[in-house]
Amino acid sequence: MASGLPSVMRKVVVKSLSVNFREAIEVTTCALPKLKAQEVLVKNRFVGINASDINFTAGRYDPTQKPPFDAGFEAVGEIVATGDRVSSNLLGQSVAHLSNGAFSEYQAVSSERLFPIKSLKPVYLPCLVSGLTAKLALQSSAHLKAGETVLVTAAAGGTGQFAVQLAKLAGCHVIGTCSTNEKVDFLKRVGCDHAINISKEDLKHVLRTTYPKGIDVVYESVGGETYETCVNSLANKGRLIVIGYISGYQDPMGVGSLKFARAAAALPVKLLTKSACVHGFFLFHYADQWKDAFLQLSDLLENGQLTSTIDLGKSVSGEGFKGIDAIADAVDYLYSKKSIGKIVVDLEAPGSSKL
Repeated sequence: MASGLPSVMRKVVVKSLSVNFREAIEVTTCALPKLKAQEVLVKNRFVGINASDINFTAGRYDPTQKPPFDAGFEAVGEIVATGDRVSSNLLGQSVAHLSNGAFSEYQAVSSERLFPIKSLKPVYLPCLVSGLTAKLALQSSAHLKAGETVLVTAAAGGTGQFAVQLAKLAGCHVIGTCSTNEKVDFLKRVGCDHAINISKEDLKHVLRTTYPKGIDVVYESVGGETYETCVNSLANKGRLIVIGYISGYQDPMGVGSLKFARAAAALPVKLLTKSACVHGFFLFHYADQWKDAFLQLSDLLENGQLTSTIDLGKSVSGEGFKGIDAIADAVDYLYSKKSIGKIVVDLEAPGSSKL
């Protein structure tokens, strides 16, 4: 191990399966990982919070995986050590990476899974899970055409912000749903043509009266009644992409109710009569496309064609979410529905010096 590195680190470990993130995890201290020949050691600086973090702690992605296991999906950091088959010229390189166990102060990552970035800034982090999901889902399933109408649910969130902007770049008319006037203002700033505050407006009514011909593409992450409304609002040859169902994540049973079952039973008829489709998208099935898509997103970001908005939690704490112990607070904040953009935790401990 390179000199100057600590002998131990802290990380978040799932100790029991639960949708309650705080109860499922513990922060433990362990030795730094030993590197394999093709790995590097990354000192993680910023980590991203995702709604699906509680699906992971509940064991929904891999039912065969038993606790304890490491949590977290994505991070931005700096290479501080290299394996035997990795050039030491990479030392000091700022990188983004998408790999399990990211809620850790240090992490061994395959050199093939790294995305080089120009500087150690948190604005690159939303381009990982959130940005890649939006780009690849729209690219693989939406088949956007200029002039089409696109609806993005939870549009002011981490991935919604990218779906809005990418659809606008494709020449579409973009509608976004959100829950506060502050989020309405945010959506207008990132180019949304029609922001719907669903805490004040009825989504069914707005779509029926304002878009009587229906919606061409829906980027859907909420589930439940919102999903059903979106299916019913599809235009002929409409496409609905399911990238999540956050309304069911905190339910120990996930998605499962008599009402949902009835809606699912009616789905074939609804799709048939409109030549429409519903397409599921799970980012980890598209790993072979991550690197190219990330580079394209970061280029758009650096060229000013794309905005990457982060929420460091400063509305909750004056210094924001800092240190690994703040990760549980950040997950709670996501489910409070108060955040705008991507929630990011700075792993630099409170009161420590800047990198």
